[in-house]
Amino acid sequence: MLLENFRPQSKLVTKTTLVEKPRFPAFDAHNHLGEDFGGGWDKKPLAQLLDLLDEAGIVRYVDLDGGWGEHILDAHLDHFKQPAPDRFLVFGGVDWSKWPELGDAFPEWAARRLRVQKERGAEGLKIWKGFGLHVKDQHGRLVDVDDPRLVPLWETAGELGLPVVIHVADPVAFFDPIDETNERWEELGQHPDWAFTSPPFPPFLHILEGLRRLVKRHPRTTFIGAHVGCYAENLAWVGEMLDDCPNYFVDISARIGELGRQPYTARRFFLQYADRILFGSDMGPYPEAYRVIYRFLETDDEYFNYNAAPIPMQGRWYAYGIFLPDDVLRKVYFENAARIFATDGHR
Repeated sequence: MLLENFRPQSKLVTKTTLVEKPRFPAFDAHNHLGEDFGGGWDKKPLAQLLDLLDEAGIVRYVDLDGGWGEHILDAHLDHFKQPAPDRFLVFGGVDWSKWPELGDAFPEWAARRLRVQKERGAEGLKIWKGFGLHVKDQHGRLVDVDDPRLVPLWETAGELGLPVVIHVADPVAFFDPIDETNERWEELGQHPDWAFTSPPFPPFLHILEGLRRLVKRHPRTTFIGAHVGCYAENLAWVGEMLDDCPNYFVDISARIGELGRQPYTARRFFLQYADRILFGSDMGPYPEAYRVIYRFLETDDEYFNYNAAPIPMQGRWYAYGIFLPDDVLRKVYFENAARIFATDGHR
């Protein structure tokens, strides 16, 4: 039998709790609606999308897919924000492909484009993981996450009050050799373009330390580290960065597989940093995906699949719930994001 056909069925008899909706209304601070990542909801009826969000108990939804050029931003603002202004927030982005063309003028150009996006209605800035891995300057050199030439961009985001959701690295195993010791071997075999083995890519911690320096350098700009700060495997490291940087927050999107296999550490992390953690899915606006996250946050269920697929997708392990108390759930589900995005009277 090939390992890829191995489908062991656990004989543990454990409790299964179905959580249809979150205990409190939820603010999804990290998700997508575009063609490439979010299911193409910009081409579907808005009423259908709102029905799904109502079913899942999602009262606010951040669409990170507005940053692929201002024409895309305008289209998403028209399709989502204009008819449902209290339901959606649409983020802008940076066109890194212009750097080789514009050279030294690029950082100021990017800052000006961000101002234009803010004027058009963008409520945040999304930095995709190509930054730190693929973005190159006019000399063909890879741009570090903390490159000082980009100061105008980050300072402009702070001046405009635009939170920056930043994703600069994927799971640590994606940077390791793809051999029999790699816990994501099967996943990387299915998606070889997800591998960022060093060399030729920068070492994982080189990127993360650059992120730490960047956030510390711009204390007036709010940064949200996507996917538990891109280092869900090491919550102690993420906690140290939260301690060092009062302007730094993290979202939990697409990392229930990592958080759920370290339930004791994860629960302590949520309790200690309850004011700094944002709810997010990154799986599209689908109730079945949300319910796995609700189960992780709210129950003490043991050894369950950490996503909505029939088998675990990211590694051969299972998740455990961390049964957070109500005061923490309120903050994670809604209050922290509402404060950052200044909605419902929060500041």
